[in-house]
Amino acid sequence: MINSVGQSISSAIGANSLRDSGKTRASSPTGSATASTVSSSASPAARMAAQGAPVDMDRIAAIKSAIASGNYPVDANAIAERMVALDLPA
Repeated sequence: MINSVGQSISSAIGANSLRDSGKTRASSPTGSATASTVSSSASPAARMAAQGAPVDMDRIAAIKSAIASGNYPVDANAIAERMVALDLPA
């Protein structure tokens, strides 16, 4: 659990940094540098992984707006169930 939480926190911090700079993972300097190091003979999956996940800035803006206006639904039970499921060994 500690490793997955640490990784989640690192991902969240990285996402916040990208959000604050207005960039997506694919357009960030790290993403583009990594993508350029992937050889042209690499599989499409490897190229996509090197570029990072696509970020839908319009969707993010809509969610932020819903949160700010108090209209974003949160299902605490679903969140708790998924957190427990992530921590259980397969």
